[in-house]
This record gives sequence, C-alpha cells and structure tokens, in this order.
Amino acid sequence: MRLHQAWTIAAAAFLVFSGAAFAEATVSQSNEPASLMTTQFASLLGAEHQAVGAMPADHLQELLTGRKPEPAVHGLFAKTPKLFGKLSAKKPVLLHYSKAWLEQLPAPKSDPQWDCLRTALYFEARGEGVKGQFAVAEVILNRVDSTRYPNSICGVVKQGGNRSCQFSFNCDGMAEVLANPDAADIAGRIARVMMDGAPRGLTAGATHFHTTAVNPDWSRRFAKTASIGSHLFYRMR
Repeated sequence: MRLHQAWTIAAAAFLVFSGAAFAEATVSQSNEPASLMTTQFASLLGAEHQAVGAMPADHLQELLTGRKPEPAVHGLFAKTPKLFGKLSAKKPVLLHYSKAWLEQLPAPKSDPQWDCLRTALYFEARGEGVKGQFAVAEVILNRVDSTRYPNSICGVVKQGGNRSCQFSFNCDGMAEVLANPDAADIAGRIARVMMDGAPRGLTAGATHFHTTAVNPDWSRRFAKTASIGSHLFYRMR
C-alpha cells in the first residue's frame, strides 16, 4: 500500500513539475551514455521528491484525488467542541429547538448587535415556544442579508419611525424593559446561537411575519413559507 502511494505521488509530482525539470535536465541519448541518463533521472526524481514534500497537505490531496478538501465547520458549532462532540463537515451538529438544550449552552457573549436581537425576540415572540422564537430570529437575520434592508441587526430591528416601525415594540411608546428574567435569558441564548451561525431551516428564507390575529395587505402579495405557533411567515416573491 505504501509503495503504491509513493509511486502515485511521484507520478503526480512528475506531471506537475515536468516542464521546469526537463528544462534543467535535458539528456541527449546520442552523446551521453545510459549511465548518465540514469543518474540525471534519479536526480530528477530526488528533486521532485523534495518538491512534493514541500507541498501543503490540502494541495497534495487535491492533486492526487482531483477533489478540493471540504471546508471546516464554522460558527458556534466549531467553537465549542467539548459541548457538541467531534465535528465534521459531513456530519454537522444538530440544532435542537428546546429550552433544555439552550440552557446547557455556555452563557451567551453579549454585544450591541446581540442585545438588539435578544430584545426583538423578547418583545416580538417571548409568548411563543422556542421554535417560534428561532423563526423570528431567522426573519431578522434574513433581512440583514437582504439588500432591501439595513445591513446590521440593530439597523433592521430599529428600522422605521414615527409609529411606522418595522417591529411594533419600537413604536409603542413603552420603555423596553426585559422584566421577565427567564424569558430574557432564553431570548439571549437563541440570539447567540443564531448569530454564531446556526442553520436557518424553519422559514425558508422568510423576511416577513405577522400574528394570526391580523391580516396585513402585504401578506396577500408575498409567498407564505411557514406557520409556527401564532405567527405566519412570508418571503417576497
């Protein structure tokens, strides 16, 4: 097996470096004895061996297999291997929409964008189950990714004014006090998970939602993508 791999590497390197190598080690069979050809060919293979040894592992893998190495997993799931176990790109860690799963995560790291998302989830969806709150977080992040909306979480959450806010809690005239510590904690954990790269698999790219208690005009123009709890989700056509 090792001998086969060695010959494979030598052959691959021979093809890659053949142009430069043959320019430096041209052998005239009419003027040089066979022994000199053998010596120069052995030197050529030695040089190729050194060149192969200097190759990055991922480049050598692509050369021999014809396939690029698979990218590493990024985000929360790659940063906490002790919690989520051994990770691989082929077998991503499953996201659990449960309070118990969220509570076993490390305390979320706070920053202004995280606080904006946590606040929006608290006021817009704390009465929903965990899955409903994740769905609202998807909408906000989908808007951040869209060129139609501000390119930051706080920009999306606070968009609008004069009682025409995109998220009603910003225009209701009431102080934004997160009075329920348990609900605020869950909202904060969901915000952190989503900001750290968790998959958005609930709403199929939705950028709008409303409760079942209302029927806004825009809901008839957009494609409905999901119904979770008391919220309906939509994507612009």
